[in-house]
Amino acid sequence: MSSNSYSKNLKNHQTKRAGLAELTRNAKQFIAVLFISGLMIMPSYAASWRDELPNATLVGSGHFRWFGLKIYSANLWSENARFNANAKFALELTYNRSISRKQFIKTTIDEIKRLNGNQISAEKLATWEKELIPASPDVSSGDELIGVYLPEQGYRVYNKQGLLADIQNPELARAFFAIWLDPRTKDSALRAQLLGSK
Repeated sequence: MSSNSYSKNLKNHQTKRAGLAELTRNAKQFIAVLFISGLMIMPSYAASWRDELPNATLVGSGHFRWFGLKIYSANLWSENARFNANAKFALELTYNRSISRKQFIKTTIDEIKRLNGNQISAEKLATWEKELIPASPDVSSGDELIGVYLPEQGYRVYNKQGLLADIQNPELARAFFAIWLDPRTKDSALRAQLLGSK
């Protein structure tokens, strides 16, 4: 191989390496920009449910019992002096018994079905069941779950440590809180206590 051919091949090789290095740098910069942009557009959440309702006022409280056993205590919070189901509010549950995620979700879906009959399709209920999974942890005595209703948006679930789930489904949110607040609820006495009418 002549010295000219060798020099030409060496120069081509160096050019390719330089091009590859530049491409790698550009790719890293692009990934960094995507990462930073992602951080900028990620939704920010409150550290605590009380940050969602900074002026929360206790509307009412009560206990849910099953065959005489106290299952949980419930507090209903609102920023309005008069409770408005179409405004932001929080339902705080403090458990006295252990309940599994499976049982929590089953009971929730069963009650939604009871209250809505055939108005909600089986396919939609199956989708909702999956959406409820991150919002329905296993609970033990002393654990708290707080659901914050967000009108036209959905609801968020918190525990003592912070946010558990952000359910972006307004229809599911309304159906979920109706379990306690609908006039046809199974525990009308608890509903009356929560709404401050008893």
